[in-house]
Amino acid sequence: MWWQEPVTKLKGIGPKKAADFANLNVFTIGDLLNRYPRTYVDQSKVKTIGELRTDGEKQLFRAEVYRVADRISARRMRYTLVTVTDGSGRFAEIYMFAHQRFQTRNYKPGVQLLIDGKVQPGRGGAKIVTDAYVQILKDNEEAAAPGILPVYALSGALTQQNLRTAVKAALAMAEDYLPESLPQDVIAAKKLPPRLEALKNIHFPESFAALAKARSRFVFEELFLLQCGLLYYRSKVKSGRSGIKMGVDGKILKSVLQSLPFKLTEAQQKAWQDISLDMQDIKPMHRLLQGDVGSGKTAVSALALAKAAENGYQGCIMVPTEILAQQHYETLQQFLQPAGISIGLLTSSVKGARRRELLEQLADGSLQVLVGTHALIQDDVVFDKLALVITDEQHRFGVEQRAKLANKSAFEPDVLVMTATPIPRTLALTVYGDLDVSIMKGMPPGRKSIKTLCYTGDKRREVYAGMVRQIQAGHQAYVVCAVIEQGEMPGVRAATDVYNELAKTFLKGIPCALLHGKMKPAEKEAIMEEFAAGKIKALISTTVIEVGVNVPNATLMIIENADRFGLAQLHQLRGRVGRGEAQSFCVLLTDSDAPETLARLNVLHTSNDGFYLAEQDLKLRGAGQLFGLRQHGLPDLYIADILQDTDVLIEARGLAKQALADKKITGEIEEALNAQFDERFKRIFNS
Repeated sequence: MWWQEPVTKLKGIGPKKAADFANLNVFTIGDLLNRYPRTYVDQSKVKTIGELRTDGEKQLFRAEVYRVADRISARRMRYTLVTVTDGSGRFAEIYMFAHQRFQTRNYKPGVQLLIDGKVQPGRGGAKIVTDAYVQILKDNEEAAAPGILPVYALSGALTQQNLRTAVKAALAMAEDYLPESLPQDVIAAKKLPPRLEALKNIHFPESFAALAKARSRFVFEELFLLQCGLLYYRSKVKSGRSGIKMGVDGKILKSVLQSLPFKLTEAQQKAWQDISLDMQDIKPMHRLLQGDVGSGKTAVSALALAKAAENGYQGCIMVPTEILAQQHYETLQQFLQPAGISIGLLTSSVKGARRRELLEQLADGSLQVLVGTHALIQDDVVFDKLALVITDEQHRFGVEQRAKLANKSAFEPDVLVMTATPIPRTLALTVYGDLDVSIMKGMPPGRKSIKTLCYTGDKRREVYAGMVRQIQAGHQAYVVCAVIEQGEMPGVRAATDVYNELAKTFLKGIPCALLHGKMKPAEKEAIMEEFAAGKIKALISTTVIEVGVNVPNATLMIIENADRFGLAQLHQLRGRVGRGEAQSFCVLLTDSDAPETLARLNVLHTSNDGFYLAEQDLKLRGAGQLFGLRQHGLPDLYIADILQDTDVLIEARGLAKQALADKKITGEIEEALNAQFDERFKRIFNS
């Protein structure tokens, strides 16, 4: 098919230009048509000088030459000043420098010109200083307006003209055959333009009204196909297995609830009620539990695991790191073992006889709860009666890994997804499909709110002196850097440099360590174990400590170059402290004194609400930056914005549910996706 051909098949694109296109993730002709313009230049009307706006924007106007004069600037640069008029007494000046001056030899008073350039305020009128496109018009020649022109992202030596020419050539191919991507019933119901018409108008709009219709079509198409893919994948995962109906909370569950070392908060009680009722339904639970940092999700997960055990089934919880698995295991032991519930831990470190014994107990059903890492999805891990699958910080796992764990059950298991990463509802709808959502806000009793302070670099010495005082008082501290080594990000302090500097100065004689993602897993685990045990007093790290590490004795978090992080990520890092009874602090250091930077960081000083911060982040940084869709196995969105297009997302979801309920339409969608050039959505359906 033509859309699968490389861009080099288009006239004028050789290996060098193809490499520049590759930097834009454009490899095929289909990719090229999917790269929608960033913005547009309105050249649909040829203006007079009197109609020009002096706002620095590009405009197209017709005028006649009034005077041409060679000049020398204050910097001794030669230029030609062309003064033009439109016959109404208004004038504009065009500054033409070295590479343009040769054109002016044909400019005589009265010669008609078509001028396209960025118009700025000048003496008594308008002026154009930067490169302008100027065309001499012949006698009585009409000045044709090019129309509304697309402006694309560029790379290397590519120009807007290169992109426009290439897209026009690709659209000419589409004239012969372009497959539809939406069911005809949906196109009719939504009154959407046909795909070819929309594609032409998204790249070279006939009018702004036609552009708006084309954009609406592609926004809806992206969100509809995304939701179809998520729902289709969900239906495949269900695989026809029956769900499990659990009984109402019994003696064992009540015993676990009473033995918890604290009373459940109101938010925890509400979340547990949602989960308990889900588990008592024959329809399998698919619930997302969003708990802000330190809100007590582990206690709620313990109740769910206890309910599964009480009903004669097994439950498991999968987490991304061995440290987190160990911490969950120890906490769950404390909660579950007094009630007689057996619990095991499986990570890559569990080997030999201990591993064989664990797997035997799992297979014969004598082990009721299993905590583990990716090790849980290995083929030799076989459950007897798995009924509950919990994933913590599940965005760290791929779609296939989560499905593989759920498929270890002969039933359709209850699925509970937990995250401390606050996700606005719009993003949750996209990322998690049709999971029911429970939100837990607030802190367990006894926890103090973390005090957040923001300083510029000139206070760095005082901040580190304060860290030493915290350590001398018997506490521990984190120092987090955005990069591992110098040069990775210009102007950013690297973890290796900060570690070397502190070890020789403020932390001299104080046990400290460096931790980053390039270290071997065993080395990272060993350092974290020593820090958790209190042997290491200060940990200089990258964001590898962002999720899950629980060290109640750590009371200070210093974040270098805090302006380089998103608000949600800063909130996650801040959540590593404040886990004990002592007052904890988070210090944001920045070398920027820009008012907007300091105002953004000040949001953390005024709020401890992760969900509010996530909403602010979504507005400031966009969804892709906050919570990249790619790590969920989902495609990038090229034109839809889930913050701006929430209503479309909800409507698309409803129509996707209707469409997939009809086997004929489902087949139509699959057929359309297999025929068309957009591979992004095909991958969801074939995952």
